[in-house]
Amino acid sequence: MAYNNKYQYETSPRKLQPEYEPIKKKYPKKSTLKKKKVSSKKQKKEKLKHKKATMYVTIGFLLLFTISYRNALISQNYSDIKTKESELLAMQKENDQLEISIETSLNLQNIEKSAHEMLGMQKVSNAQTVYVELPREDYIEPATEEIENTKEDNWLTEIWNMILEHIK
Repeated sequence: MAYNNKYQYETSPRKLQPEYEPIKKKYPKKSTLKKKKVSSKKQKKEKLKHKKATMYVTIGFLLLFTISYRNALISQNYSDIKTKESELLAMQKENDQLEISIETSLNLQNIEKSAHEMLGMQKVSNAQTVYVELPREDYIEPATEEIENTKEDNWLTEIWNMILEHIK
């Protein structure tokens, strides 16, 4: 039997390499040239898709930011309204209390009491009343002098008066 040197006597066979390697020329095929152009078009389309996606994400972010900002303004205005309402209620309560205190201080008995105690005033009696009698004469005197008009007329009126005097 002839032994072939292609195999080793171990458990697994060895892979043999060819005695020469063929020269492979890399000529571009017509179909690959078209694919490269197509692939560049695909890349442009993908870049455009990425730009659109980025633009949509940016627009979405801006919309959400605008909505959240408006909500913040609304909640701030709402809290301002609530504080103003609470201030209004406090002022109305104070106003009501002041009205009640004014009504109690305007009570006639309280006024008489404070006038008697603080100012020493007393109620009017008949002994304090003094009647005054006036004569029933007329104190207005009529005017006896005549009032003369010293107003000077303008030159046209004077001429007209002179013409009227010559005609008479």
